[in-house]
Amino acid sequence: MSVHPRVVVLAGGVGGAKFALGVRAALAARGAAPATVIVNTGDDLWLSGVRLQPDVDSILYALAGVNDAARGWGRAGDSERVNAELVAWGAGWPWFTLGDLDLGTHLARTGWLREGLSPSQVLARMSQRWPLGVRLLPMTDAEVDTHVLLGDGRRMHFQEWWTRHRATLEPAAFENPGIDTATPAPGVLEAIRAADVILLAPSNPVVSIGPILAVPGIREAVRAAPARVVGVSGIIGGRVVRGMADVCLAAIGVATSADAVAAHYGAGGAGGLLDAWLLAEEDAALAPAVDALGIRAVVAPLWMTDVVAGTALAEAALRA
Repeated sequence: MSVHPRVVVLAGGVGGAKFALGVRAALAARGAAPATVIVNTGDDLWLSGVRLQPDVDSILYALAGVNDAARGWGRAGDSERVNAELVAWGAGWPWFTLGDLDLGTHLARTGWLREGLSPSQVLARMSQRWPLGVRLLPMTDAEVDTHVLLGDGRRMHFQEWWTRHRATLEPAAFENPGIDTATPAPGVLEAIRAADVILLAPSNPVVSIGPILAVPGIREAVRAAPARVVGVSGIIGGRVVRGMADVCLAAIGVATSADAVAAHYGAGGAGGLLDAWLLAEEDAALAPAVDALGIRAVVAPLWMTDVVAGTALAEAALRA
């Protein structure tokens, strides 16, 4: 692989944000061009009249160095006066906290959308505020919010299921209404086709990476690209690192194990996506099972406890 590869990352959520930081640092150390990060927009929603993009904002804030690292979402040092006032009015969702600085982001985004800018144009404008060191692209400009179909037949927005109910309600399926007619955001397919390396971040395979790949044309572009495709397991020692990805995986019949998620993505040589798959040291015993899928297993430390560890992980993914 070239010392200065063109890198594309598919990412969402806190795991995607931490990984993007590591990729940025690893590429900067090589003197390589900034990565293009294609971000999940399936968990977007309208709330109290403003457009929220949780995964976009998590990655944007992390790269800008203004994120609340303790909570994993929102802005550091934020206050919640406006949120309290919304609750007092009976507006919004009382269990879905919006910080005041965060609301400033949502208001700016909504205003630009109302003026006619597309989501990708809005994100390009937002990216100018801080030196991010990567190029951020939404997966699509279409609104394809994730809905959860419950086992009892009820349907709700993913954010209600995830945040209010903490994934305790049994899901039967996850859907993105309108995604079949969505198109990749401008620049997405071009970045994938020109890439030397495509990295699948250790994000939720079902509701973060899944929607990106479900946008018509993106999965096909990844499979057809000359780039090596390397994924990073978000499962360590049979457990999810963060969140409730295990519940999501069970809903689509995938076990909560690193080799099962690798099989879910599939081998590039057998109609799937992956050329290599990074496993945690705790899961080294699963490496032969991954190799048997036609995917090269690479065992590496996967815990992104700080930027140094995240950079080392990104470097391991690039070497893979």
